[in-house]
Amino acid sequence: MQANLYALGAIALWASLAALGVSLTHVPPFLLTGIALVIGSVPAWPLVLRDPAQWRIPLRTLALGVYGLFAYHLLLFVALRHAPAVEANLVNYLWPLLIVVLAPVVLPGVALRWPHVVAALLGFGGAALAITAGQGLDGRLAWGYLPALAAAFVWSTYSLLTRRMAAFPTTAIGLFGLVSGLLSLLCHALLEPAAALQASDWALLAAMGLGPLGASFYLWDRALKLGDPRHIGILSYITPLASTALLMAVTGRPVNASIGMATALILGAAVLGVRTR
Repeated sequence: MQANLYALGAIALWASLAALGVSLTHVPPFLLTGIALVIGSVPAWPLVLRDPAQWRIPLRTLALGVYGLFAYHLLLFVALRHAPAVEANLVNYLWPLLIVVLAPVVLPGVALRWPHVVAALLGFGGAALAITAGQGLDGRLAWGYLPALAAAFVWSTYSLLTRRMAAFPTTAIGLFGLVSGLLSLLCHALLEPAAALQASDWALLAAMGLGPLGASFYLWDRALKLGDPRHIGILSYITPLASTALLMAVTGRPVNASIGMATALILGAAVLGVRTR
């Protein structure tokens, strides 16, 4: 239950990520990723100043953290620029399904039972219905979904591989974010044109950094350390439901009847998955 509560906290914060990303599409993706991730690392700084050993972790652990935080968010923000936001969001939300089905492959001693498979498929069906309203993806923009698919793979494998690493403090997530953010800012300086940010942009970047690109990572890490990744992956299907509602508000798209059916599918999947041992 404690792990599920940590996961739900991260999920609640991630619900705002796509809406914030859409509001900042004019900011170059490396710059956006870099600033938000550096801001997200700030909550860990006071703890590290008191105990620098919190950030003394093996290089391979740091490399995994950079893989997860840097690569995932860069790919997601690129996808939101090259495909319709809600459809790209759908493809990105293959990651909960991938966590469920890849858990037995990546983690020793984890078995995939048929209720987990059924729950994962129900959850993905609900996510698809919530995001596309039954209309399907636009095939003419299929190339724009590739970074979203890559983002889903990166986040699912990062989440599972953290369980394979030697134990590290949750505070180290701040180091993952700081290094990833500085790497992204370097890429911005080398590869992107300079961009002038307005005060409103900085406010949105601060909200993104402290929420979906900050506190959520610490909560997610605690959830993965304490809980069953199959259950957590299924619970994660709640994210696209909330995310889609916010995207509709931001983009002005009307609420549709499919949201009610999507809610039933997603909540049913979460209950089935969490109750299955």
